[in-house]
Amino acid sequence: MLGLPKSTEMSKQLPKKAVYAKFQMNTAAKEKIDADISRITIVNEITPTKINIPAGEEVGSFFVLLVALKKKDFDEKTVATLSKLIPQNILFVLEFEGQSKLAIYHTKLMQTDWKPTDSRTIELRGLNLDKVWENIVVDIGGVSIADGNTLDEQIAADERRQKVEKEIAKLEKQARAEKQPKKKFELVQKANKLKKEVESI
Repeated sequence: MLGLPKSTEMSKQLPKKAVYAKFQMNTAAKEKIDADISRITIVNEITPTKINIPAGEEVGSFFVLLVALKKKDFDEKTVATLSKLIPQNILFVLEFEGQSKLAIYHTKLMQTDWKPTDSRTIELRGLNLDKVWENIVVDIGGVSIADGNTLDEQIAADERRQKVEKEIAKLEKQARAEKQPKKKFELVQKANKLKKEVESI
């Protein structure tokens, strides 16, 4: 799957009941997972021996989980819950009727757009598994790391920028609708100040 080396392939069903039992989930949490997911299968295990890339300090191995969805508009929290429950680094392939999106949880859930599963590939790039994992997070999350930033710092900066840009859009909308010149001016000034902040992020 995903064009990964044959040596990494496996097919091990992860029964939902086992997940519920192991993590003592309450009925509401079980129902949420049941509503979105029909089946979970471990399809690849990426380890140093299987791909000839040494382990990193943080990442010694990771799994690829194929999650068969019951509907396309699944609750993202379900996938975030799964990734927090299973104490492993996991790359999710969320599949619905031949289309899939890749998802990964790294400080938050990141995912790609839908695309035919058959045409999905992922590249293992890096001198060790820390770097391979980081590159996968970057690819899926569309993160471009600025000089001097770590991956986590960049994600935080991107989130901050998005927040500020939303605020600017809100202020500009208010300014356009504002009838009083003085208030309009104040709103424009606020928006301009935030624009400077975005440039510095």
